[in-house]
Amino acid sequence: MKGPISNFIEKYYLHFNSATVVDAAKAYEAQLEQGSKMMVTLAGAMSTAELGKIFAEMIRQDKVQIISCTGANLEEDIMNLVAHSHYKRVPNYRDLTPQEEWELLEKGLNRVTDTCIPEEEAFRRLQQHIHKIWKDAEEAGERYFPHEFMYKMLLSGVLEEYYEIDLKDSWMYAAAEKNLPIVVPGWEDSTMGNIFASYVIKGELKASTMKSGIEYMAFLADWYRNNCDKGIGFFQIGGGIAGDFPICVVPMLYQDLEMTDVPFWSYFCQISDSTTSYGSYSGAVPNEKITWGKLDIDTPKFIIESDATIVAPLIFAYLLEM
Repeated sequence: MKGPISNFIEKYYLHFNSATVVDAAKAYEAQLEQGSKMMVTLAGAMSTAELGKIFAEMIRQDKVQIISCTGANLEEDIMNLVAHSHYKRVPNYRDLTPQEEWELLEKGLNRVTDTCIPEEEAFRRLQQHIHKIWKDAEEAGERYFPHEFMYKMLLSGVLEEYYEIDLKDSWMYAAAEKNLPIVVPGWEDSTMGNIFASYVIKGELKASTMKSGIEYMAFLADWYRNNCDKGIGFFQIGGGIAGDFPICVVPMLYQDLEMTDVPFWSYFCQISDSTTSYGSYSGAVPNEKITWGKLDIDTPKFIIESDATIVAPLIFAYLLEM
């Protein structure tokens, strides 16, 4: 039985981008009903946009089976968990002068659109705990993926004293509880990635303690082969490496490893404000992906040209029957 949000969009979202929202949500639901699994990819600043408020429930209700995200989204959900009250909202962010931006820097406030992440309470609070976990692993001769280190930190309880939001609103905690597989391409391009690199440069940690992007691709290849019997869908929020990296696993398996029985992605939806243009991969229409061996002719394909912070919660609400 669908709830008021689902009923609202079905009644009023009838044309253009809004109709695609409903079509994509229904097709996502159909994928799950037929036993397919779903990858959700998170680009941009969706964790700082507090997507966890609804995405965590998607994870708990098994509406997503694997995640690909940027290093920023991996860490920023946890930063919001431990430092929420110290965040500063800047509603007039479009009007800030370079001098005002500089003043935010001097206050240790790193701006993401209209929201500033507090460096001391967020970055440094995590740093002291994650460094110990990295160091302990290295001394034990162990190696892990970036998300596995984050899971260890969350599940160890060392951050509990800092919690500032309801734990059920953290998608990373929900994922950690389920040990949900995550792929984090380009993790080095994140605050924790930069911090880890600084320890490597100082000779305090070995780069090899952190499993690499190539190892993530090999892990994803195994996961895909072991889970594709009834299809795997691809729900992409934003553009960039969070989507570009994992979608390539299919042509790699099919073309490079010559596993010609590997099926294409069984569903594709991208929410993006990157409009179709020359040279913008994030703005490429889904049909182009057919030529790269990623999608099939009959794969359900949706492009929603809109703000993901508006659209993604609506689709998730539909899937959660809200």
